[in-house]
Amino acid sequence: MKVENPGRRQFALKACRGVAVAGLWGAGGSRWAQAATADGDAETLHVLNRLGFGPAPGDLARVRQMGVAAYIDEQLHPERLTLPTALTRRLDSLSLANAGQAELIQRFHALHKAVKDNPEAKADRQRWHRQMTEETSLARLLPALESPRQLQEVMVDFWFNHFNIFNEKGLDRALVASYEREAIRPFVLGRFRDLLGATAHHPAMLFYLDNWLSSAGEGAGTGRRRRGGLNENYARELMELHTLGVDGGYTQQDVTELARMLTGWTFDPRRSQGASTFVFDPRRHDNEDKTWLGHRIAPDGQAEGERALDLLARHPATARHIAFKLAQAFVADAPPGALVDRLARRFTDNDGDIRAVLAALFASAEFRDPAARGAKYKSPYRYVLSSLRTCAVPLENVRPVLHALRELGMPLYGCQTPDGYKNTEAAWLNPEGTRRRITFATALGSGRLPLRLDPDDNPAPSMAPPPAPDAARLLATLGSTLSARTQAVIASADARLQSALLLGSPDFMTY
Repeated sequence: MKVENPGRRQFALKACRGVAVAGLWGAGGSRWAQAATADGDAETLHVLNRLGFGPAPGDLARVRQMGVAAYIDEQLHPERLTLPTALTRRLDSLSLANAGQAELIQRFHALHKAVKDNPEAKADRQRWHRQMTEETSLARLLPALESPRQLQEVMVDFWFNHFNIFNEKGLDRALVASYEREAIRPFVLGRFRDLLGATAHHPAMLFYLDNWLSSAGEGAGTGRRRRGGLNENYARELMELHTLGVDGGYTQQDVTELARMLTGWTFDPRRSQGASTFVFDPRRHDNEDKTWLGHRIAPDGQAEGERALDLLARHPATARHIAFKLAQAFVADAPPGALVDRLARRFTDNDGDIRAVLAALFASAEFRDPAARGAKYKSPYRYVLSSLRTCAVPLENVRPVLHALRELGMPLYGCQTPDGYKNTEAAWLNPEGTRRRITFATALGSGRLPLRLDPDDNPAPSMAPPPAPDAARLLATLGSTLSARTQAVIASADARLQSALLLGSPDFMTY
């Protein structure tokens, strides 16, 4: 198991001290250490940090009272937790983020056609894209910050990265919210086969990995304008990333055969059935025999692809691939092999029941090991969210948060490659990244991040910033997660700037 990296801690602490020397923090202040809680809270904070995006005010006391085991069980059954009325009301108000597939696709094409016919319509298209981006982002960020169903929100992020799409690729700009709402969120604690099928049928995935164009025969056109012919992009990522893993035992021939089985899987907003625009076009399907992963696949239309998803979801290599990624996300960057083996067996024995696998993971000695606490380094997404939850600042203006994520190298829905963002220390710990985190911590901790709108609901940020978060309140929220060395650095700072130094400390960047 990977434990605390002393080099990481020294590096980040040195960066924080460097900022203080540069004049952002002064000397003085002694009330800091007096608020520290007992070490008995370490396990409570561990589950709050791993199963969620860190403690918000009141979380530590609540979980301390109910007990860690009860909290874990509660998080594994989010349907038992009632969402705050204000959160539900605000999510319901996001009209574009809640729109259906057909409506979004048709509107997207209409706006782009209008620009071709009349260049002055470009401003309308830009406004729509901006509203779509902001509403899509709020649909993700508001529950992550305010929902008591924290594990569900962590798993939404986990599975979106696993089944990643890129929001800047054409039509997917309009479909990201629909994809997350319909193909990811309902299945994050369900059966893997259902999740796999939902992503395979959604137009956002079909468009992102080009399967909507794939068909038997040579097709017409070249490059990006090609309409037809066999496209192997989705078939390759379906095995390499979504199921078997890069070492899953398949060959290039298996990729080609799977691509043939998935020909005709496309979408058409004019032929939508209910909420879905997925259609199977038999005219584009390859109706010859295939041999895939040692199985003879007789011609059977759409059922060929469904059978492939069945086999992939239950393959031993898939069980191990998913087990490794979950253990890496919740335990350590290099998870113990014995834990991965046990989780893979749990996955197989329970027919891919994600909730059952997570229950076994959270009950494991490896997860409960004190050495695991603070062993993970926060991704920019987790760092920003944990900062906002700790400070409990209402998110009214999403633009500063989106800007921060871009500056930190992790724009929301902005990973271009299908493998998604990494959650390891090696991916994110670097001098420039640390400097930018401290810049963000300074703005948030000093009350200079314009997260609120003006009283007239003007979309422009208010000129009056929210008050700076109180350092003593932050410490009460975080409990005993700061090392003595970090506490000493913070205690020597000006009391007005201790919150910023806490959020930029090396201890806060780990979980």
